Amino acid sequence: MRKYIEKYLLPIAMVVGITFHMQLAVLSPAIPYLLAMMLFITYCRVRMSDIRPTKFHYILLSIQYVGSALIYLVLRPFNEILAQAAMICMLTATATSAPVVTGILGGNIAVTAAYALISNLSLAFIAPIYLSLVGKGGDTISMSASFWYIFRSVIPILVLPFLLALLLKKMVPRAHKRVQSAQIVSFYLWAVALTIVIGNITYYVRMQGSDHYLLEIIIGVVSLVICLLQFYFGRKIGRRFGQTVAGGQGLGQKNTVLAIWLTQTYLNPLATLGPGMYVIWQNLVNSWQIWKEKRKN
Repeated sequence: MRKYIEKYLLPIAMVVGITFHMQLAVLSPAIPYLLAMMLFITYCRVRMSDIRPTKFHYILLSIQYVGSALIYLVLRPFNEILAQAAMICMLTATATSAPVVTGILGGNIAVTAAYALISNLSLAFIAPIYLSLVGKGGDTISMSASFWYIFRSVIPILVLPFLLALLLKKMVPRAHKRVQSAQIVSFYLWAVALTIVIGNITYYVRMQGSDHYLLEIIIGVVSLVICLLQFYFGRKIGRRFGQTVAGGQGLGQKNTVLAIWLTQTYLNPLATLGPGMYVIWQNLVNSWQIWKEKRKN
């Protein structure tokens, strides 16, 4: 029964999120705490020596930043809002939950965790430059304010669970081993977080009063293509370094909550549908991958 539930839990979570989006929308403040708990459990499997930048990480970073600039320049002649939506889907950093999914899929948690840290920290410096050039930028909010928001929203979720895991290992090694052996708990927490996120996105999309329905459909299709390409090329590049799963999750699974905030702050509000739809596509991909992994095992 447990294996059956684990196999279908994520698709069920997505259906529940869409069905009860009105009720779940009020639970969005719980998402950072759920992510932090998931990461704490996951980081108990990571050693400090494992967190270090490598050539593999630098290649993924170059795709993240160069690719986002190129896709904006390519799509801008057709439609500015579409170009902004596509750019933010590539520009935004790796999701804080990526190491959790990597662990579930049997990949290298340390490599993914290192890239999540590197990509989020570098985005704090790169994003204000990109977005001030493309959107309204410094007219509404300063670069220092943008940096501070990214810093205080990302660092506690990424770093504090890691430090607590190290502290637990040093102070109470027996408890650390118990957490280490309870990795399945992070899977259930991720399912809860996914349900809330899908509910929030569904609520946001339904509340849009725009008449640009054709553009919205095109943005949804483009975000799907970008999502699939990033997972594909991430896995392909990762395979060359023996990090297939870490490559796919590092490049494909995005911090969409942060992306939505950046878009609403700097860019055209309609472009928010890009990362808004991306969260659905990336979780469909992850749900399929986890279902496949659970079925195989």
